[in-house]
Amino acid sequence: MTAPTTSAAAATAAPWRRPDARTLLVRCGWLAAPLGPVALTALATGGRISSRGWLTLAFVAAAFAAVTVAGTVRWSRTHYRLTADSLILRSGVFSKQLRTIPLHRLRSIDLTATPLHRLLGLTVVRAGTLTSHGGRGEIVLNAVSRSEAVRLRTALLAHSATTPGAGERVLARIDWRWLRYAPLTFWVIGGVGVAAGTVYRVLDAMGVGLWRVGFVQRAFTEFGSSMLWLTVPAALLAVVAIGSLGALAMYAENWWALRTEWTDDRTLSVRRGLLTTRSVAIERGRLRGVVLREPLLLRAVGGAGVHAVAGGLGDREETRRLSTLLPPAPRAQALRVAAGALRAPRPPFEGTEFTPHPRVALQRRTMRGLLLLVLPVTAALVTLGALLSSPVLLHCAWVFATVATPVVWLLARDAYRSLGHAVRGRHLLVRSGTFTRDTLVLERDAIAAWTFTSSPFARRAGLVTVTAAVAAGEHGYRIPDLAARTAPVFAATAAPGILEEFLRDS
Repeated sequence: MTAPTTSAAAATAAPWRRPDARTLLVRCGWLAAPLGPVALTALATGGRISSRGWLTLAFVAAAFAAVTVAGTVRWSRTHYRLTADSLILRSGVFSKQLRTIPLHRLRSIDLTATPLHRLLGLTVVRAGTLTSHGGRGEIVLNAVSRSEAVRLRTALLAHSATTPGAGERVLARIDWRWLRYAPLTFWVIGGVGVAAGTVYRVLDAMGVGLWRVGFVQRAFTEFGSSMLWLTVPAALLAVVAIGSLGALAMYAENWWALRTEWTDDRTLSVRRGLLTTRSVAIERGRLRGVVLREPLLLRAVGGAGVHAVAGGLGDREETRRLSTLLPPAPRAQALRVAAGALRAPRPPFEGTEFTPHPRVALQRRTMRGLLLLVLPVTAALVTLGALLSSPVLLHCAWVFATVATPVVWLLARDAYRSLGHAVRGRHLLVRSGTFTRDTLVLERDAIAAWTFTSSPFARRAGLVTVTAAVAAGEHGYRIPDLAARTAPVFAATAAPGILEEFLRDS
């Protein structure tokens, strides 16, 4: 009779593997930053390279030799293997490390390939988990071949112990009609600023003084001294047009070949990307809810996006980047994806009556807008107009105050109408925000703790902000401006077993 194979025997039988040797070529990608300006300068000067350029080339050559040697040594000392119950990574030269992720604690698997990785046929594999003290552990294999990455993902997902369920498998595929929602995002304006700053830094590194170029000086002189009523709107239209084109390009690159689906009824997978491809797999047992995200402009045209509330995706920034299940799309499609992710016939917030917040919350939002926006800008325009003896600035002050005050009032009313919370079945529902309205659906048993915060002004108004601590998503979700006298009872009802002892003592 053959004895059962132990974990140690299985580990011994599993072979040690190295990352692909082509990883060393990927590490040469850093050469583009220092060599790019030198190459452009040589092209612009007909092949003449300044002493500064030669110094840069000498530095790059020495750095390249050092990085290549260090990378080769590090690659030769890096090994990994997948056993029956864990993924093990052994690395380090002077300080050796041995990292292990038990497969039953696996939370997410992320496959990423930049254009350079794709050119070389490589993929970066990230296997994430939560540690015993609530932090995040991660093993990164940078990089392995595509076939090896697929083998690892299949083997790792095979060990996910979750209960299968019924429902639609493919939740979303890219529809290029959704491109019309791309310009209704931050990148329409912010993207132009980021691009302009990048170009300026590159030109400055090449020794090109942008403000000393003749046509730039003439453009600014004409812009600032004549026909402002025409040049200002024209500049704004140009920024919007350029930003819209950039937003369309980014949308296409990020969401090319999007496919959000359930695989084997236990893993939610999101695959996307044109130049940089990404595949994120979320174990069903770690998916604790969804967020329906509706920015103001997107909401005005009936659009929305969907994000997962899941454990093991990383810190707040990584979670925002990896948790998207659906980019800006029609709201009806967003509702279908949210329901599919929750394995429900329809999302719980549809048809649910949200509990409104106290009326004083509207007053707080109105006063906040007036004190933080209308008053400072108006005062600054009046002060400058008086100091410079400029009637134009004085007229701008009263025009701004007249226009901004009703706008602030309307935005405050919209923010107040968006406030609401409810408990429905096994879910806690929270809605808030105006520039970006989020509707959160969170499993009640995922709440680990409550935090009550209140500023002096909020205490005078009888309000408190309650934050639900969750070992998933952004790790904390706020319910702003609840009535202070009813907030503890609501929190105890939403997540029983946390506050009862304190309520009895009080």
